[in-house]
Amino acid sequence: MSTSQKSPFRTRLPMTGVALALSAASLLGGCVVATPPPRVYAPPPRVYEAPPPPPPAYAQPAVDVEVRASEAPPPLPDYEQPPCPEDGYLWTPGYWAWAGGGYYWVPGTWVQPPRVGVLWTPGYWGFVGGAYVFHGGYWGPHVGFYGGVNYGFGYVGTGFVGGRWAGNSFAYNRTVNNVNVTNVHNTYNETVINNVTINKVSYNGGAGGVAAAPTPQERAVAQESHVAATPMQRQHVQEAVRNPALAARANGGHPAIAATPRPAAFNAPGVVGAHGAAAPPPRAPGSPASGATHANNGRYPGGSAQPNVSHAPPNAAMHPQAVGARPPGANPQPTKAKAQPQPPKQQHPNASKNEKHEPEGRNQ
Repeated sequence: MSTSQKSPFRTRLPMTGVALALSAASLLGGCVVATPPPRVYAPPPRVYEAPPPPPPAYAQPAVDVEVRASEAPPPLPDYEQPPCPEDGYLWTPGYWAWAGGGYYWVPGTWVQPPRVGVLWTPGYWGFVGGAYVFHGGYWGPHVGFYGGVNYGFGYVGTGFVGGRWAGNSFAYNRTVNNVNVTNVHNTYNETVINNVTINKVSYNGGAGGVAAAPTPQERAVAQESHVAATPMQRQHVQEAVRNPALAARANGGHPAIAATPRPAAFNAPGVVGAHGAAAPPPRAPGSPASGATHANNGRYPGGSAQPNVSHAPPNAAMHPQAVGARPPGANPQPTKAKAQPQPPKQQHPNASKNEKHEPEGRNQ
């Protein structure tokens, strides 16, 4: 019997050990030998963000951009509305503006809209961040928020009840507008129910201001496409700021030019003054009271006083010497009238001839 035959047990043991060794080596080799791949920074995927909504398609007038005041504007003056000049004009109420360290009055006026179908949202003062900030007016398909200020003549604090567009023409509510049916034919009468306290407060918020906030409808209107004030409206404001009589410190809150029939027509017939406005400067006896036209001409549209005054400057320019010499020359003119018996003087030569003939006749 051979003793060289290997036992099965002894054969399996080395093979098992080799397998274990190889598996351990592979594990150790994976942990020690293998190096991790380099880390490359990858930014997170970009999430699309919608751009902010574009600003309204309008620019406020230059005088109304970022206007701030440290004091509240005066109360709104009490005045009558001049008659609408003709079809197509819309009313824009007057308001207090700020320039040169003080308030001045921008008269209410009838203006032509920039296009058919738009309405005017008035500007207003609002108390924000410890100051009074002016929000400029604009044209749009609907009337938006204007601080709850009751400007009158259809602007009762919310919306507008002074008229509406009927196709391509504007219909006027005669209940709240001064409309002459001779000039304006598209009118109607509709009772206005005013739910706003009637007062003369001219600003929103702050101590004594109107407590009003925009409604959801008015917030939606603010997102609509708007149109800036027309060039004539801007000229109207520029004329007001150049007129010292419209400063609140000069008129005590009662401007003599409170409303005009057309933009920038401060000396035209139909200008209306505020109730309690200061009396106009005195004029020479017998001359038309042109100063009164600023305060009272609106009650007498088409009167003769203002046209005469409007003709005065051209006459003065055509006859400067006569106008300048009138006061000192008032006395010489009567003397010249007395010295007019020049025709009798011209008869003296004839008389002398007769005297010469008479002696000749007598001698004969």
